[in-house]
Amino acid sequence: MANTGGASYLGHFVPWDGGCLLIGRGGGVVPVHAHYAIQIAFGSTPGIRFRAGEGEPWTEYGGAIIPSRQPHTMDATRVSPNAVLFVEPETREGRALSERWLQSGIACVPNGVLADLVPSLFAAWEAAWQGHRTERDVADAARRIVQALTGGVLPSVTSDERILRAITYIKAHLDRPLTLEEVAGEACLSPSRFRHLFVEQTGMGLRPYLLWRRFLRVWELLMAGETLSSAAHVAGFADAAHLSRTSKSTFGFPPSAMQMVGPLPRDVADIAGSAGTLPFARAARDAVPIRR
Repeated sequence: MANTGGASYLGHFVPWDGGCLLIGRGGGVVPVHAHYAIQIAFGSTPGIRFRAGEGEPWTEYGGAIIPSRQPHTMDATRVSPNAVLFVEPETREGRALSERWLQSGIACVPNGVLADLVPSLFAAWEAAWQGHRTERDVADAARRIVQALTGGVLPSVTSDERILRAITYIKAHLDRPLTLEEVAGEACLSPSRFRHLFVEQTGMGLRPYLLWRRFLRVWELLMAGETLSSAAHVAGFADAAHLSRTSKSTFGFPPSAMQMVGPLPRDVADIAGSAGTLPFARAARDAVPIRR
């Protein structure tokens, strides 16, 4: 997140198939940009602001939903902590969000969602940061917000063994280019049949899915303390500059725009080993900026 004013952004990146969450404290004004993902943004209190261009007046929201490729600038300096959810527009949830809310530009998150579900997300995140909850708990709280906004549309669930095999292959080979023919061959399907079945099972085309998986791998590595260059290489980007450019077009900010504060607990065993050892002040003090 580009910072044109305000404190450094300290927080976490929490991914899931077809979406992700950026949640933390601080941050500044994000310059005008447009990205592929649908964006849902809010603070723990009302006051997040958006506008469609530099010359436009600011509008304050309790929470806002931004369409895919909608030019906008964001000011979250008045709300801390704050959260931004990104949803891939090709997923079931993304299509439902577009149809339900995004026919006329930026939309408001309903007050009921803000009152009933947003506090639970921030509570889960704070608890996970302190070592009492898991990353999955935070992701589940974020996805409940998405599901409420879609009117109950359920995410795509991949169950076909051939597509599961292809996804396993993709995850193991993100460090190099992958073609439709190669991945389809792993599933023992023709390219045309694979393309159709992959969209049916995952809700996404292969190309955006590959890019999404590369980003998930990048942020996983950055949260673990890897450098931008190393993370870019392992995830199949040409270099750190290529990663930063692609991140800006997808999310609106480069990976270097936020400071990582370490991974959240992944499971119960992690909680048992870290409970009580990561109070918020210590985590913020020990925040590790992304290394190039």
